[in-house]
Amino acid sequence: MRVAVIGAGSWGTALAILLARKGASVGLFGRNTSDLATIRDLRENRHYLPGFSVPEGVEAITGLGELGEADLWVIAVPSPGIRWAASLIPETPSKVVVASKGLDGAGRLLGDVLSEVRPAAKLAALSGPNLAIEIVRGIPTAAVSASEDDEVAEYVRDAFIGPSYRVYLSNDRVGVELAGALKNVLAIAAGISDGLGFGDNTKGALLARGLHEMTSLGLAMGSRVETFMGIAGVGDLFATAASTLSRNYRVGRAIGEGAPLL
Repeated sequence: MRVAVIGAGSWGTALAILLARKGASVGLFGRNTSDLATIRDLRENRHYLPGFSVPEGVEAITGLGELGEADLWVIAVPSPGIRWAASLIPETPSKVVVASKGLDGAGRLLGDVLSEVRPAAKLAALSGPNLAIEIVRGIPTAAVSASEDDEVAEYVRDAFIGPSYRVYLSNDRVGVELAGALKNVLAIAAGISDGLGFGDNTKGALLARGLHEMTSLGLAMGSRVETFMGIAGVGDLFATAASTLSRNYRVGRAIGEGAPLL
């Protein structure tokens, strides 16, 4: 299988490593040519995942023309870059998985933006409690592959699933994407709570009420309760809101402790 991963940060690199360990041929492309050159020459992403070897099956691509044909396109860029990433995908029908979490500047789901830019794309979302460094360490992890097209969801599952990476199926792409975006807000809030010196009682109440709000919004947008009670919802929320590996939690804690954002 030939896979193109767009986004060479910690998340995109972790997914590229995961796929290459399964035997896929992976082209990794991003905006920072210096990071890509380091991956190509030293087999390590020293900026985002220092200390972890990048398999030979991952080819760091510094020119867009080198991406070529791909059986699967993986989007792993920060949410503001979704339109840029979508524009790199061929206009012909292609299987695309949005692994990024967030909303665009207008509050739209990233998959919806991608479908607008590339209407022919066969779209899925991949989400769950997926801290990049734990994935490259081979720590047992689970995720959800969600698509309105069952065959696409199954294809993405089969591409990623492995001994330490379990992938469940869903046809509630809206709910899976929404849960992945909203839990970031709650992770920041949990960090603020800890930074202010509040206790576990406070954080427990905050996360419980936050999960209720996430679920209510999801229902209003046509998704299902079980999505938010599962891996992509409460699973991702708890991992992100309780881990110092989570950037959202860390920035929230810094705010609570009075640190300037800039």
